[in-house]
Amino acid sequence: MEVNSCQMEVWGGLECTINRVNNQFFDQLEHTGHYDRMQDIKSFADLGIKTLRYPILWEKHQPQKNVEIDWELTERKLNQARSLNIEVIAGLVHHGSGPAYVHMLEETFVEGLALYAAKVAEKFPWISYYTPINEPLTTARFCGLYGIWYPHGKTDNTFCRILINQCKATVLAMQAIRKVNPKAKLVQTDDLGKIHSTLALEYQAVFENNRRWLSYDLLCGAVTKTHPLWQYLLSSEVTEQELLFFIENKCPPDIMGFNHYLTSERYLDEHLDVYPAHTHGGNGRHTYADVEAVRVGNICPDGPYKLLKEAWDRYHLPMAVTEVHLHCTREEQMRWLSLIWNNAIRLKNDGIDIRAITGWAFLGAFGWNNLLTQFPGDYEAGVFDLAGTAPRFTALAGMIKAYNTVGEYDHPVLKNAGWWQRKCRAIYGAEAFFNENAVNIKIQSILIIGSSICPRVKTFAIICEERGISYIISGEDTDIINSSRLEKLIMENTPWAIINITGFANIDEAEIKFNDCFAINTYGAKELAVLCNSYNIKLLTFSTDMVFNGIKTKPYLESDNKLPLNIYGKSKSLAEELVIRHNPGALIVRTSDLFGPCDNSNFITNALNSFKEGRTFTAISDVYISPTYLPDLVHASLNLLIDDEKGIWHLCNQGQTSWARLACVVAERLAVKTSRVIARPLHHFRFKAKRPYYSVLSSERGIVLPCLDDSLNSYLEKL
Repeated sequence: MEVNSCQMEVWGGLECTINRVNNQFFDQLEHTGHYDRMQDIKSFADLGIKTLRYPILWEKHQPQKNVEIDWELTERKLNQARSLNIEVIAGLVHHGSGPAYVHMLEETFVEGLALYAAKVAEKFPWISYYTPINEPLTTARFCGLYGIWYPHGKTDNTFCRILINQCKATVLAMQAIRKVNPKAKLVQTDDLGKIHSTLALEYQAVFENNRRWLSYDLLCGAVTKTHPLWQYLLSSEVTEQELLFFIENKCPPDIMGFNHYLTSERYLDEHLDVYPAHTHGGNGRHTYADVEAVRVGNICPDGPYKLLKEAWDRYHLPMAVTEVHLHCTREEQMRWLSLIWNNAIRLKNDGIDIRAITGWAFLGAFGWNNLLTQFPGDYEAGVFDLAGTAPRFTALAGMIKAYNTVGEYDHPVLKNAGWWQRKCRAIYGAEAFFNENAVNIKIQSILIIGSSICPRVKTFAIICEERGISYIISGEDTDIINSSRLEKLIMENTPWAIINITGFANIDEAEIKFNDCFAINTYGAKELAVLCNSYNIKLLTFSTDMVFNGIKTKPYLESDNKLPLNIYGKSKSLAEELVIRHNPGALIVRTSDLFGPCDNSNFITNALNSFKEGRTFTAISDVYISPTYLPDLVHASLNLLIDDEKGIWHLCNQGQTSWARLACVVAERLAVKTSRVIARPLHHFRFKAKRPYYSVLSSERGIVLPCLDDSLNSYLEKL
């Protein structure tokens, strides 16, 4: 008999690492702004969350020895969670090494955490679930074997010492907590990894696959003289007495928490020429590359179902997936969450005691692109996106709410396979194994209205292909003025979304052919909005910075009053109003002048060609704009479309420039003298249509595009 998916729960969790690099402590939640927002807990509860992994971190609350702890902020947040009937799993150390007055390699860390745990339990006696130390094995590797985090060890001895101290600290912390709350339960987390290898390196894979269980084996008292790593631990200066401590003080987890990522499965290969230098390493016996197994074409990673089944067969203890997060595009994040949920349901149906999966990085994460060695680093959105002025629900939030209420969720993008299941996953070795069935089922597409030769249409097509989003191109730029043709297209293709990329775009010509301009830009967009509303199809359409008159001296926001100076701007302004009136759920993206690799006639390319041919280049000196890299715009627009956002959004690269200054930047990148840029004021060009002198865009809803300099560099590198 199949288990009802509603019996499976989705927990919530915050990426909350406080790690140390040399003498600097990096606090994730400080960068997410969580400490300053009281509404976060309520937002989590709105998703149906009944259990929350929440940090009460040692380094945050007791950074100095023998100083009274200020619990006020944490107490307010925890009391709010309690009032909302949210069960808290308290985390005390998250990839941390403890406050500066203790040391991971010494007993001070062990004793100190136990004392702190007692204080937490005394302050919050109603908390029943604890994770004293998150991922002790992973932390020991990063701190003691790879040298990335403090104390920057790179030997087996430092790795083993840190692991032993963390596991002993966990045991003593739970003993201290249970003196206050005898019913307190241990939720122990660690990475659910696995090593694959060539035949020559099988011995190393066997060693590492035994090592991956060490934190759990120690806590369960399973590291005895017959354990395959008993001698390894002794040879790494762990004493027999220390190992006997775990046998005499067994502290098996009440719930085994497994964290699994696409990078958790690794592949070892001695054929170094196939792999880049940064992947090369060794063990003293062999030199080999250590890479993500998912990136090796001739390897088929086990995946979460097999790995969780292995964990169950080994321990037969209740389980949960305690981190589910993927740093990728929105639909890939959704596919990953769906995969873990479906595998958990399958395990439950197989009779395995798995309690929950955990939506991780609720507020996103900073700096994991550089392994938290420099802050803030890149931001990656999670269940909420912090790019704007307040946390914004993403499509993941809708998924979690659906799982917690009705037990299922569907979206057209979930019918496509994730990148880890497609041929594109392989960057090393032979062509990848991939999931044929996942890509051959009936899939709803996005319908792109526009000409296939249009740079924006081309870019959308390329990026949809990369992201595994099915799409259809209408192929006729004038389709939008023919409502019967549009309706036929909709009925034939049954899209879940339509992207309108048609438009009368020649600003000066619009002053003469204003009827054509309004027909396409305004009334065509309105008819499309009506049809999308009738057929319940999501609509994405584009507007322009030309809806503003340019009298401001700081960037225009979505709520600023419009007053267009030219026919083109007026046609777009009226289109916005009509689209929203007839389709309140439509998404309208305002943007500025575009540049991208599919466009051979944009301003930057024209400047490049002039400089390469030895000519001067004339540009406007007194008009300020926010140029936008087309791939950035497309990625962000697709994310907002999938998130089911609506209304007007400004999407432009961060930064502003004049046209002349932009031409100078291009010249500098080519090592061309900027004197070849001829700067002239706007009136010099005698355009038919008036232009605003200032049309820089910013957003009050969410600044989601990279800085202009970074995107310009990306574009020039591609060229």
